[in-house]
Amino acid sequence: MELSERKKKILRAVVESYIQTAEPVGSKALAELAGVKVSSATIRNELAELTELGYLEQPHTSAGRVPSPQGYRLYVNELMEEQRLSLEETKQINEALHLKMRELDKVIDQAGRMVSQLTNYPAFALTEGARRLTIRRFDLILVDEASFIAVVMTDSSVVKNKLFRLPAQLSEPQLQLLTTLLNTAFVGKTLDQLTPELMRVAEHAAGSSYGLISLVVSFAMEVLDALESGAVYTAGTSHILDHPEYQDVGKAQKLMSYLTEERSLAQALALPALEGDDTKILIGPENVADELKDTSVVLASYDIGDGMKGVIGVVGPTRMDYAKVAAKLSYVADGLSKLFGQPELPPGTPEKEET
Repeated sequence: MELSERKKKILRAVVESYIQTAEPVGSKALAELAGVKVSSATIRNELAELTELGYLEQPHTSAGRVPSPQGYRLYVNELMEEQRLSLEETKQINEALHLKMRELDKVIDQAGRMVSQLTNYPAFALTEGARRLTIRRFDLILVDEASFIAVVMTDSSVVKNKLFRLPAQLSEPQLQLLTTLLNTAFVGKTLDQLTPELMRVAEHAAGSSYGLISLVVSFAMEVLDALESGAVYTAGTSHILDHPEYQDVGKAQKLMSYLTEERSLAQALALPALEGDDTKILIGPENVADELKDTSVVLASYDIGDGMKGVIGVVGPTRMDYAKVAAKLSYVADGLSKLFGQPELPPGTPEKEET
């Protein structure tokens, strides 16, 4: 059933008022909020019809109305206005995205933390598994006679390092020789090629040298395996306690525990969920996971490069300012795509400043 323009105005007013106050909205306040010149009795009739149609709910007999998941969906699809970020907000996002870091995971983790701070909701960032990667370079750095740092760089420019402590002494010339062997034998090899190559090297390398080579190559295999499996980053789960819907400690704890289960979160919010859309909003029952049925999730996708994609988003109550949250996520995702695709971000100023 197509709603009349008056019903749409009233529904939009209810949604936006409830987003701001977390309080049921009554007929007396709606005449001014909705901008309709009708009596309170007419508005009460409209509210009753919107409730019968499933767009609104009435928590108590004498209370005002609150939006239902169906009401939120109509609001998101047809009624909410596109939000423009303020100059200060775009400046804050751009400064945070101009990170002088080479490691992709640190950039994405930092972006997730920034989104949580910007929205006051728990945030998450997902990266899809990379294509088949190889090691581009090994570097071994002597710390002291009994320890060294192994640094590996993949062909996607991800850099990882690990400290190794040894039971025996190691000299700088020995370490340089090991570095040469690693860069000669293992550079350009995929994950499934590293083990056969390690077995081949075992036939020629001395026992002590092979032991060290095996340690570093095993570390390189861990790096490639993690990158090809994708990753999940979460931030700001405690923000859920800032919202009145989660004053029930048991309800809040259940959701917070779920958000820390990275594998479950990745399955529920997998990259295919976007289905080609740059931004998507999942309201209440539209979420796959039972733990998210009383929440809303806003997602935005970004390009990492080399055919890889990622998703960044937030989880919060259905009483969410969808337009503002979607605008911020879209801007952050666009900034991440540009950050991974080119050395510098453009100024990215909005068309107009929000008042």
